[in-house]
Amino acid sequence: MTHNLERTMSDDTLTEEFFAAYRRGEHLEPEKHLLMAILQDAIHDYRKHRQVRSPEGKAYFREAEQWITAVDGSWIFSFTNICEILGLDADYVRRGLSDLDTDRAKQREHRTSRELH
Repeated sequence: MTHNLERTMSDDTLTEEFFAAYRRGEHLEPEKHLLMAILQDAIHDYRKHRQVRSPEGKAYFREAEQWITAVDGSWIFSFTNICEILGLDADYVRRGLSDLDTDRAKQREHRTSRELH
């Protein structure tokens, strides 16, 4: 399951397909459904608002980023604990989001350089 997570985070359609397949693929007890919804919401906010300039958008991004990057596992609803309970490698998910940012920055630079020439 984690092999496809990085790829799914790079495309909105694939992200939705991943979460839909994950929900269908296992009979999750209600608590795991809640944890999956929390994770999905944070990834959505991180991706949607990372380029936004409005104060509200920046606040959504900052909150998601702080939660995702925090390594404190003492809180039951920490990113690390939720990933562990769902069988995901938290560091792998973080790298996937970080790589997504890097890839998007490279694409922007490439697009800008093409427009200048």
